[in-house]
Amino acid sequence: MIEHDVLDAGLGDADDDDFDLSEAFDSQLPDNRYLDRELSWLAFNQRVLELAEDPDLPVLERANFLAIFASNLDEFFMVRVAGLKRRILTGLAIPTNVGRSPADVLGDISADAHALQLRHADLWTSQVQPSLAEAGIEIVSYDDLSDDEREKLYDYFQAQVFPVLMPLAVDPAHPFPYISGLSLNLAIRIRNARTGRQEFARLKVPPMLPRFVEVAHDGKTQRFIPLESLIASHLEDLFPGMEILDHHAFRLTRNEDVVIEEDETENLIQALEAELLRRRFGPPIRLEVGDDMDDLTLNLLINELDITAQEVYRLPGPLDLRGLFDLGRIDRPELRYPPHLPRTAVAFQPAEQNGRADLFRAIRKGDVLVHHPYESFATSVQAFLEQAAKDPHVLAIKQTLYRTSGDSPIVQALIDAAESGKQVLALVEVKARFDEAANIVWARKLEKAGVHVVYGLVGLKTHCKLALVIRQEDGVLRHYSHVGTGNYNPKTSRIYEDFGLFTTDDQVGRDLTRLFNELSGYAIEKKFKRLLVAPLHLRKGLLRHIEKERLNALAGKKSGIRIKVNSMVDEQIIDALYRASGAGVPVAVWVRGICSLKPGVPGMSENITVRSILGRYLEHSRIFAFENDGDPQVYIGSADMMHRNLDRRVEALVRVVEPTHVKELTDLFEQGMADTTSSWHLGPDGVWTRRNLADDGTHLLDLQDATMAKVQKRRRGRAVR
Repeated sequence: MIEHDVLDAGLGDADDDDFDLSEAFDSQLPDNRYLDRELSWLAFNQRVLELAEDPDLPVLERANFLAIFASNLDEFFMVRVAGLKRRILTGLAIPTNVGRSPADVLGDISADAHALQLRHADLWTSQVQPSLAEAGIEIVSYDDLSDDEREKLYDYFQAQVFPVLMPLAVDPAHPFPYISGLSLNLAIRIRNARTGRQEFARLKVPPMLPRFVEVAHDGKTQRFIPLESLIASHLEDLFPGMEILDHHAFRLTRNEDVVIEEDETENLIQALEAELLRRRFGPPIRLEVGDDMDDLTLNLLINELDITAQEVYRLPGPLDLRGLFDLGRIDRPELRYPPHLPRTAVAFQPAEQNGRADLFRAIRKGDVLVHHPYESFATSVQAFLEQAAKDPHVLAIKQTLYRTSGDSPIVQALIDAAESGKQVLALVEVKARFDEAANIVWARKLEKAGVHVVYGLVGLKTHCKLALVIRQEDGVLRHYSHVGTGNYNPKTSRIYEDFGLFTTDDQVGRDLTRLFNELSGYAIEKKFKRLLVAPLHLRKGLLRHIEKERLNALAGKKSGIRIKVNSMVDEQIIDALYRASGAGVPVAVWVRGICSLKPGVPGMSENITVRSILGRYLEHSRIFAFENDGDPQVYIGSADMMHRNLDRRVEALVRVVEPTHVKELTDLFEQGMADTTSSWHLGPDGVWTRRNLADDGTHLLDLQDATMAKVQKRRRGRAVR
């Protein structure tokens, strides 16, 4: 049956080369058929902000969404805006699918980002901070403190803060200091009491100290003061004999995009380490200042930092609301989402109450599909690799590592396996953005333990999520494979929604064996049976499926396309979906972040619906489902519909063949896209509208809550941590 399905799909076979795309892309679609990807990203972060604005959410969760918004926007500036500016400065063309000039692109980004940051700052001061106070968590200023509280805080300041502060003067003997990216600083103007001369100094707020310092804790009332406010209230201790004239907070964002010309370097690790050092000194791209900063101080910063007025963001309230992540240490569970403990997947539950599950035996019985974080990562993926490391019949383990936690039990399992004499291959993607330094450390630790560490192919990031265990059973070798949609990271597995497929299917095992061999060698094999692999044929394989649905619709057969991704940007995929829509194919797109596709445009995309769901978990899985005239073809994997994923990364999708798994995935999709489910709807104008209330004012279904409840009902074992 599997062979028939593969041949019928026409994927991974030699005739891929004969697939003619000319008809698919010679359409007379309008030139303005795409939404701008940068503005679409800002719209995604606006949806995050709308969660923080929701008064029905627990207040500490609203504060957390404010912190997520701030962190997201920082990365957007450090990478996307920085990349656009670098291209302008170097004369490179800006990749845009909306036909606008570079100046227009940056101007629109600046306008939208300014508006969002003002909305974000106002939300904190006018809604979330007062709501926290009503719940007994007060964020106060120094002026709000009693004399006893000030005395207590002064002792804390002298013992814990003052010793690590480093005031830096600016005068003829002291040039303007280097301002590190994302650091929170105080710009201080002082007068020398002896000479009467005004001076300027910069003081960095120590990032290793708690951002919010506890003032008092009385029953259910807790009072905190921002660290920068505490420091500002004791500047006279730092500048004795000086008159403090003024002080203002400011924060700088730098270009932190990493650019490595891999084909021009002999040692990727050394080149990457040099680039990471350079990244610390990237050019400034955004200056955030308090709205009370005087023009004298602001002009000094603008001139010294060589930044434009467009790059200055005047904001009310405290800067750098990433600090609200620190409120996570407050022990007030009633102000958070109700706790959820993931359950062990039924197939992996031990036969006896206190026994240990044999995951290999469970996988031999049939494919196992696990849905994180509703089902436990620890008792599935982690347990799978730990059992493989200890099992004397396991001969080899091969695994990709894109992002993992610093104390990862996954890495430890690979080390244990290598130290016990097994063959272990770890493909570590050292170019994973913002995890480069950590991945270099772990790669070297793995190498010291005897793991064969490779770094993939020149010019490509290895983003696929694959693990392969080779086990000797009754004189033959059996492949145990895992293909996932998310990273092998126990920490993010608790908040990222992902799927993982375990199988002993020989086709998948052989596919992974070939793929791993080529990732540690020199080329990517084009022929795979149950996998679609980028960069050579994943896009082409998806286009074939989309085109087949179009032809089915024209022939009066059952047709339908359902795609769940983080981003939908690739023009060829979007154009193919437009053409399918024009033939009458119902197309449903579930996207978390960026979407350049315009749904609901008459004559172009009237049969396309786009939804987005955000909540307590980050929707991260990728699902591709095609009706195929009643014989659904469903894939899961690591790839988003972006140029980088389809052209510059090694990605893998695996075909899901077990009927119950296909139904689980399609049922989830139907519920996610239903009008009765709370979500954001994308209009043809690029505007996302939140639909979380029914006409009678009742709340629509929360998909993540519903999935939790469904998993809890069908699981029979104990909750696992």
